[in-house]
Amino acid sequence: MIKEKAIVKIKKGEGRSLKGGGLWIFDNEIDKILGDYQNGDLVSVHDFDDYYLGCGFINTNSKITVRMMSRMKGQEIDQEFLTMRVRDAWEYRKVTVDTSSCRIIFGEADFLPGLVVDKFSDVLVVQSLALGIDRMKMDILDILLKVLAEDGIKIRGIYERSDAKVRINEGMDRIKGFIGEEFDTKVEIIENGVKYLVDVAEGQKTGFFLDQKYNRAAIAKLCKGKRVLDCFTHTGSFALNAGICDAKEVIGVDASELGVAQATENAVLNGLSNTVKFICADVFDLLPELEKKGEKFDVVILDPPAFTKSRNSVKNAIKGYREINLRAMKLVKDGGYLATCSCSHFMTPDLFSETIGQAAKNVRKRIRQVEYRTQSPDHPILWAAEESYYLKFFIFQVINDK
Repeated sequence: MIKEKAIVKIKKGEGRSLKGGGLWIFDNEIDKILGDYQNGDLVSVHDFDDYYLGCGFINTNSKITVRMMSRMKGQEIDQEFLTMRVRDAWEYRKVTVDTSSCRIIFGEADFLPGLVVDKFSDVLVVQSLALGIDRMKMDILDILLKVLAEDGIKIRGIYERSDAKVRINEGMDRIKGFIGEEFDTKVEIIENGVKYLVDVAEGQKTGFFLDQKYNRAAIAKLCKGKRVLDCFTHTGSFALNAGICDAKEVIGVDASELGVAQATENAVLNGLSNTVKFICADVFDLLPELEKKGEKFDVVILDPPAFTKSRNSVKNAIKGYREINLRAMKLVKDGGYLATCSCSHFMTPDLFSETIGQAAKNVRKRIRQVEYRTQSPDHPILWAAEESYYLKFFIFQVINDK
């Protein structure tokens, strides 16, 4: 059992996000800290007038000084509490998504701030990004294994990918490696009928981007018999979804040689190597080259990495998104389709929509919205936690201005 060791008092007029249901308290919102504590300890949080607001983990190394765990007065953060949190997260996934491979714990959106756990078939990948939750990581994983076992799910191994730079802000080392026994870190999963080899040790983030699961399925209906260009393909996921739905030709592009190698391996795994091809190139350089050659595609897909991870770089990100969308629209046949997305929280839906609209205007294209989507439900959006809403995904029909 963990008990509060100090009291954090909020400045008068501050803590608006917290009081609206959020889980973060920033350093500039704090008036004073009463009592002894060490970073990572549990603290009580009180408003300026001493009204109890809840408890959370403190870390003065981080601008996010307190991450809330509970709002109930007298709530003990013990095994029973953690079991409730983990069980709630798993029961939610069982209702909303295909759980063969899914994100089981999504940090703040599952009220376990700073912790991510992905399930790839019978392997778990954990990413711990906050000091307080890092201390409870092993207890939470033990609980999760028991909860999964109740449904007959046996996990053969756990790999840790706590190697994100954000851990430095928390005063923690970046680490990765096996938790428990070693195993083959290339894990085969099936998503939307497509097979993938997920490299949980060397792949980006936790090894595979599960958040686009249903967006990948959404483009399938557009691709039968079509010529498709998949930009920023990573390990080939959108390209392979197009290929398995009988696309005529699919070209996947990524700047990472490792990504292209993995995508090619996945194409072979699905028997699509004659239809789906991958090339290693910088998308910003390739799109103008394809335009000069007069290339045209029925479907173009843009799934770039986040162009901005802070408010300070949003202006440059806008230029990047406008440029790739502008170039992509030029490559789409009249009446063809563009699937485009942003995974940056700081690129808001309104700002992203405006940027795409500017790109269409600049190249004299008319775009007709087919769908607007966001991240898969196993990456739930907690309305009080803005950072949990990050993925914006549009499908447009692109029509020549005539």
